[in-house]
Amino acid sequence: MVMAAKLQTPFTPPKRAWQRMLSGRRLDILDPSPLDIEIEDIAHGLARVARWNGQTMSAHAFSVAEHSLVVEQIARHLKPGLQTKWCLAALLHDAPEYVIGDMISPFKSALGSAYKTIEHKLEVAIHLRFSLPATLPVGIARLIKKADRLSAYFEATQIAGFSTEESDKYFLIPPPDLHVSIVPLPVAQAQIAFMDRFLALTQSDND
Repeated sequence: MVMAAKLQTPFTPPKRAWQRMLSGRRLDILDPSPLDIEIEDIAHGLARVARWNGQTMSAHAFSVAEHSLVVEQIARHLKPGLQTKWCLAALLHDAPEYVIGDMISPFKSALGSAYKTIEHKLEVAIHLRFSLPATLPVGIARLIKKADRLSAYFEATQIAGFSTEESDKYFLIPPPDLHVSIVPLPVAQAQIAFMDRFLALTQSDND
């Protein structure tokens, strides 16, 4: 009796869901561990991610690292005496973008829940890594979001080609006492400035 040859199923390697960082860490994007997150990787990545998809009127791209510094600065202006840990939360508000990049809001909306789920998991892991609560208090989250929207207004009008009328329509209009100058920095300077601010906040006794 002739036996039929058994068909061999081609080997399919598992899909890779991790990214190797320059620190040597392997960060699982779908299930990130706080133990695989290093601030040096975050600073390096954010300094190389461009806001506005790089569509800015400047010699250098305006990086997410520099945007994060502006948002933290605005948050402190809006709430004088803001606790250091919440300043750190403001600085790290876009930290997941060192892995997933910065997407303009219309594209994020089009992607829907899948993008938001991955972003949220990364945010939680980053918060836990740096001793912040996984979920920020509602008031702090709103403060940071407001600072983020105000930063977008200044960026839009100063370097992204939006008229004041357009920015008044799409972004949050700044209060009269808030003035921010947007000057895109070279990558290396943005990375150093981000790291310096992180160290200043994490080495402070005002928690």
